[in-house]
Amino acid sequence: MRKPDGQTIFLGGAALVLMLVAYLAFFNKRGEAESQVPRSRPLTLDTIPFDGRQAFRYLEQICEIGPRPSGSPGMIKQQELLTAHFKELGANVDLQPFETRHPADGSRVTMSNMIVQWHPQRTERVLLCAHYDTRPFPDQDRRNPRGTFIGANDGASGVALLMELGRHLPALEGPYGIDFVLFDAEEFIFDANRDKYFLGSEHFARQYVAAPPAHRYRAGVLLDMVGDAHLDLYQERNSLFHARAIVNGIWDTANQLGIREFIRRPGYEIKDDHLALNTIARIPTCDVIDFDYPRPRAASYWHTEADTPDKCSPLSLAKVGWVMLEWLKGIEQTRQ
Repeated sequence: MRKPDGQTIFLGGAALVLMLVAYLAFFNKRGEAESQVPRSRPLTLDTIPFDGRQAFRYLEQICEIGPRPSGSPGMIKQQELLTAHFKELGANVDLQPFETRHPADGSRVTMSNMIVQWHPQRTERVLLCAHYDTRPFPDQDRRNPRGTFIGANDGASGVALLMELGRHLPALEGPYGIDFVLFDAEEFIFDANRDKYFLGSEHFARQYVAAPPAHRYRAGVLLDMVGDAHLDLYQERNSLFHARAIVNGIWDTANQLGIREFIRRPGYEIKDDHLALNTIARIPTCDVIDFDYPRPRAASYWHTEADTPDKCSPLSLAKVGWVMLEWLKGIEQTRQ
């Protein structure tokens, strides 16, 4: 995602008004699920039915690989790890390769989105996604902007959450299939004033339009920077513009579960992978992101060497994971 400019990161494209109206009644019905944990009990790692400790171990495992920029040995190791993990859980795993020119030297770089399918026979599907590349350098680090960038929150957190969420999906009943898509080249950026963001999500969106699959995506959710130990998830403004019904359904779910970190107020406008899904593929998609890392007016770990696992929290992963699991259960029980 791009650096904020005041309170704005990006102003979205034209709204897909008719599509949003069509989905509004569908996704606003999410409010009927009951919490699995009595509200009188504190929300801890032991009371939340989503294993935040295991998700955090996955985050650490990913970070142990080291930097994972597009086309790098670290990215290849991560792809091998994730392919083995999701296949063991029973998912179909495919790579969607594409090529680009290296922005610095013009050489060819091969990249791949990873598509993980659960219940592939279902033709109506929901898309959950994250980017799994890391920025080549920690360019916002004041001491060492050409140092080592691990990307614990900005990269690994969304992937680790999906790794744990995958344990729940083989048993998920209902009419909808679920796809995880891990986008490559979200930020293959060597010069922020020159290089292009979001190569993977744009490739995926254009392929979805140019060569339509047998299935159709009814909704999408992007998970980005969801592991912050000081978690505050405001409603992202472009998501409200393009996919308000999905935003409402997710934040309603969090409210019913007593998870106060989902704050029902608009936050930043974020330029992120969800924009290509909304404006090119016309898949209404919400960005779940805590861009203030760790908190407003504090020195940020974003794109610095300090974005390491110790700045992240198993409890944050548990809370976001539980919300996503319960939201998925709700839409599985609802048909337009």
